[in-house]
Amino acid sequence: QIHLVESGGGLVQTGDSLSLSCSFSERPSNRPTMAWFRQAPVEERQFVAGVRSGYTYYADSVKGRFTISRDNSKNMFYLQMNSLKPEDPAVYYCVIGSPILSALRSDCDYAYWGQGTQVTVSI
Repeated sequence: QIHLVESGGGLVQTGDSLSLSCSFSERPSNRPTMAWFRQAPVEERQFVAGVRSGYTYYADSVKGRFTISRDNSKNMFYLQMNSLKPEDPAVYYCVIGSPILSALRSDCDYAYWGQGTQVTVSI
């Protein structure tokens, strides 16, 4: 069982930046995908960004504003969020799993989830 813990959420203003961190207890032996999902109230969970074998993937809504990165030596990965918009507030979850590439943006094949961290953006 891999445990993930997010940190870095909070309240910011539109246009501000925020950095989320995710620490994980151990690295899976296969080539995992590490990703961020988010869920706003009364909305479905959405893929935000993922990193897999050195390649990064982004939702269109965050492309150019958010950056995912990882540091395997520290068992950490990150989400740098710039130019935050009113539509970005949500609970952000860090996840690890082994989806096939075509399913990378689906939450179905991610076995390990953090508890979530709230991001709030004031207008």
